[in-house]
Amino acid sequence: MPLEPSVRVVRELTSRGYNADREAVTLLAGADDPGAAVERAVAAAAADAATLTVSDVRAVLDAHTASSAAQTSAPASTPPDEPTTHTDPSATDTPPNHDGGRAATADARSVEIDGDMTGASTGTGEYQDFVSVFRDRYDRLAAQLRGRVNHRPTSALASMPGGSDAAIVGMVNDIRSTTSGHWRVELEDTNGVFPVLVLKDRDVSDLVDDLLLDEVIAVSGTLADDGTILFADDIYFPEVPRTYSPSTADRSVQAALISDVHVGSQEFAADAWRSFADWLHTPAAESVEYLLIAGDMVEGVGVYPGQDEELDIVDIYDQYETFAEHLKDVPGDMEIVMIPGNHDAVRLAEPQPAFDEELRSIMRAHDARITSNPSTVTIDGVSVLLYHGVSLDEVIAEHPSDDVTYDDPQNAMELLLKKRHVAPPFGGRTRLAPEAEDHLAIDTVPDVFHTGHVHKLGVGIHHNVRLVNSGCWQHQTAFQESVNISPDVATAPILDLDTLDITVHKFS
Repeated sequence: MPLEPSVRVVRELTSRGYNADREAVTLLAGADDPGAAVERAVAAAAADAATLTVSDVRAVLDAHTASSAAQTSAPASTPPDEPTTHTDPSATDTPPNHDGGRAATADARSVEIDGDMTGASTGTGEYQDFVSVFRDRYDRLAAQLRGRVNHRPTSALASMPGGSDAAIVGMVNDIRSTTSGHWRVELEDTNGVFPVLVLKDRDVSDLVDDLLLDEVIAVSGTLADDGTILFADDIYFPEVPRTYSPSTADRSVQAALISDVHVGSQEFAADAWRSFADWLHTPAAESVEYLLIAGDMVEGVGVYPGQDEELDIVDIYDQYETFAEHLKDVPGDMEIVMIPGNHDAVRLAEPQPAFDEELRSIMRAHDARITSNPSTVTIDGVSVLLYHGVSLDEVIAEHPSDDVTYDDPQNAMELLLKKRHVAPPFGGRTRLAPEAEDHLAIDTVPDVFHTGHVHKLGVGIHHNVRLVNSGCWQHQTAFQESVNISPDVATAPILDLDTLDITVHKFS
């Protein structure tokens, strides 16, 4: 292989079942004989290595420079948890098919879905439906807080003597600043409303920034002398226990986490999708047995102003037909689970039921499991909370910190985990459907929390729960440019189910 661009190096490594860091590819492509350099790097790699790192390649090249006859056999270091860039092979190349290795483990797989509310929607929009969903939310989340404080109902607080120690578990009804710079927070329970004052010079005041309307919290403190207000000493969120110990798989197996495919858009990254699908057929991806898609399969119609001018496919059903064709590029022996998003042809109000039978029949490739938004899917014993993520817009808009932004969506996800609810505020940017029960509460702590929607890549961890916002497969549209959204395109976080480590692969 003569001196050629990095794409040739990537293709050669992929055909041999290896990935490489971006800088490693650059080093190989810049060698005097890239073909020989690839041969030496592959020969020196450990048998179980899937990715060649910069240190691997540099060691091989340095050894060759010292002695052209030397052959290194140093084991490759553990691949870093950093994005790996893959370049799509030419369209005429047929990727090697190694699906047999994946198929051999099919009997070891397990998929369980919890929280699918499809077909269980009972809300009619009547006043009582709203009462029911908020009462259910309060009961669920208050139960997680009552063991942490010696709480009293609002009606009992009103009759306690001034100066008493007291605590309340309530839903945030109002948040406002006083003329003195303090914070007045109204909490509501099933008995009434009681005000809490958070003094600006107390450490607890830092937590006011994290408060959202309609979330359930606990506050402990001291009643004023006249007993009409509670001075806050501590604020408690339902939270994930700090000692939470996530489950892991008992075998080496991986899941690809993606979202926001947006087929039908003129900016759909078709070449990058093909590169991703081709990679799934290589030996490097044999352990990737699951594909979890967190919503927005298609671009949809009429979602935002002027969208019709940015559509490549104008009929919604044709969009799903085309998406189904792209889904066929994925190896047929992978398990696929998908939920809808706000661009999909389901109701906008959350929780969103899964696709109807007509759309299911269109997307019948691979017998994908289709469930509601949100849902929890447990694969090989690891629970993954799938939520498309519309409420992230609300959290990012309302939070004053520079850390909670679109560039770091995992920080907004962390706040939702603290509140044990995927969409607390009602009546804002997130449309919520009144139901008999609150399907958006996080009753059971997941091992992994996976969202999409904001088209940004974000990976983090909170109390041992892995957080992943998986980017998108749509280049920047004119509308996104107008609202200053710069998407992270063609990113596929790969989750090791036996360790919960996450490696981000990039295909554009």
